[in-house]
Amino acid sequence: MILLRQLLGDVLRRLRVRQGRTLREVSTLARVSLGYLSEVERGQKEASSELLASICGALGVPLSQVLREVSDQFALAELQAAPVLADVPEHERLPLTETVPGSISDSVFPDVKDMVAA
Repeated sequence: MILLRQLLGDVLRRLRVRQGRTLREVSTLARVSLGYLSEVERGQKEASSELLASICGALGVPLSQVLREVSDQFALAELQAAPVLADVPEHERLPLTETVPGSISDSVFPDVKDMVAA
C-alpha cells in the first residue's frame, strides 16, 4: 500500500539534501525537534499542515510545490500498481482518458486559471 506520509517524507528529504542542508539546520529554522523532523522525513510520523508549512518555510519552498511533487509521486506509484485494477468490476472504475496513455484530461482537472475565472 502507498502511504502518503512516506512519499511526503521522501520529497521533503530530497529537497533538503538538494539544498545541502542538515536536519539540524532545517529543524532549527522550522522550530521543530530534530527527532520529529527525522521521523517525518522517514515517513514514520504524519505531519500537521502547520508543521508542513513551517518545514517548507525553512526550506524556502512553497507548500503547494511540495504537495504537487507528492501528488506526482503518488500518481506514479498508483500507475505502477495498475494491474490491481483488473480485479475491480468495470462499473466501479473511474473513466480513463482516451488521449495519451497516463495523461489526465482537462475536463477532469481544469486549469487553475479556469477555476479562478469562475
